[in-house]
Amino acid sequence: MPTHYWRMGNLFEEEDEIWEQLRCEAKEEAEAEPALASYLYATILVHKTMERALAFHLANKLSSSTLSSTLLYNLVVDVFTENPDIRQAIRTDMLAVKDRDPACVSYSHCMLNFKGFLACQAHRVAHRLWSQGRFALALAIQSRISEVFAMDMHPAARIGQGVLFDHATGLVIGETTVIGDNVSILHHVTLGGTGKQGGDRHPKIGNGVLIGAGATILGNVKIGEGAKIGAGAVVLIDVPPKTTAVGNPARLVGGKRNPTKLTENPSETMDHTSFISEWSDYVI
Repeated sequence: MPTHYWRMGNLFEEEDEIWEQLRCEAKEEAEAEPALASYLYATILVHKTMERALAFHLANKLSSSTLSSTLLYNLVVDVFTENPDIRQAIRTDMLAVKDRDPACVSYSHCMLNFKGFLACQAHRVAHRLWSQGRFALALAIQSRISEVFAMDMHPAARIGQGVLFDHATGLVIGETTVIGDNVSILHHVTLGGTGKQGGDRHPKIGNGVLIGAGATILGNVKIGEGAKIGAGAVVLIDVPPKTTAVGNPARLVGGKRNPTKLTENPSETMDHTSFISEWSDYVI
């Protein structure tokens, strides 16, 4: 993914293939659908960088009568400008959406309409503010993310790159959750605690994990790298790498002593049902 940076004053300006492709898509969409032309120009085409376009879009989405879009725009631009890791994560997340979700027809569609992607980028801003000790502002942005996108992600939670929040409605991510790179999570997933105790109390999700719709993972448990959590599973203990956990309470496909090992990365294949042929207890 070629990306080139150069300095202009105190800001980074960027030129990269994803942004150029996104702009081309927006131009074609504006010509094909005149009703959206002014929206596409204001949201994408008038901006020099993906960061500024995304900041403009998020600011308009998250603004309220007491939290102005101008304030949010400047805040988001500042965070994006100061953090090259976040700028990289934006593109890696966008690639993940485009590669893994067949419903994503273009980069511009992802940027404008995929609330999982948008909420994740807004969370990156809130997390940065939290790490700076600006707790009240971080929590205010978290509240707006929850209201606008129907996803509740504590700003202290750590999220890696190449993450796909597919559909995303009802997603809950607790304060001490850690999500690795190249993870795919479906809607109505809860990464929560088990009670009112404080401290490190939320799940740790390894790289390449796939978590199916409606799954619940509670407590400071570790989901190993490349594991798959089936839809509706309730997980309360660690899941080894490259295995599949299904059911309520969750159990390993193949059994605890000799679990069936996955040979492909489930977060990339997005295969939610391959375990059925090997799960002898699955009946209708």
